[in-house]
Amino acid sequence: MNREELISEISKKTKVSKKDAGLILSATIETIEKSVKKGDKVTLVGFGTFSKKHREARKGRNPQTGKELKIAAKNVPAFSAGKAFKTLLSK
Repeated sequence: MNREELISEISKKTKVSKKDAGLILSATIETIEKSVKKGDKVTLVGFGTFSKKHREARKGRNPQTGKELKIAAKNVPAFSAGKAFKTLLSK
């Protein structure tokens, strides 16, 4: 499912226009991104938790040349599925 298909489904289930559903989805995603960027966790009970994780600097290897590389430390987004979501998928 892509973004447009998701907007259509939201529009059908909530009986709002596709334009409004798109705005709601964009606002939701933007809010989650801003909160996670600040270091806050965003928990949607039953669905999951969005958070920021820190990856330490490490050494890697170029697969073509075999030469060793330094991979810089960075922050990455993380998602942990909630119990209800995991249960749904295991059926």
